[in-house]
Amino acid sequence: MTDFHLAQINTARLLAPLEDPSMAEFVAGLSLMNALADRSPGFVWRLEGENGDGTIAAPTDPMRIYTLSVWESVEHLRAYAYQSEHLDYLRRRREWFVPHGHETALVLWWIPAGKRPTLRQGISRLGRLAAAGPTAEAFSFRQVFPSPRAATRESLPARPA
Repeated sequence: MTDFHLAQINTARLLAPLEDPSMAEFVAGLSLMNALADRSPGFVWRLEGENGDGTIAAPTDPMRIYTLSVWESVEHLRAYAYQSEHLDYLRRRREWFVPHGHETALVLWWIPAGKRPTLRQGISRLGRLAAAGPTAEAFSFRQVFPSPRAATRESLPARPA
């Protein structure tokens, strides 16, 4: 077990309410993608909504949805997102979501193992990434920062032989 886990939150704006027939395939895929995540190597936890799925609508904006989860490593999350059936759904995102253009839609950050992030913390991290760019506290797949323990190890001077 490592001392830190990777938290991630992603967001999207729906093209139509989840109850709209145009969203049926997306809604049907939620349980499949959650089940896939649950059995994926390195998966630790996800925030579940009232329906038990991992998609949470913003209280003030039901067309804005979030997915919040925790993984053992960047590599585990990347494998789930881009090397599994999840990629098929990801490729179809334009059928269900408003293009986010330059809007920050995903953020990653390290948390102590055993801790669970809140939706509010995740939204705050999205704001940090959008405002200040990638840092060790809020980053993306494009510029990954090492976990604090790994960063500490990397900064230690080499031991003499």
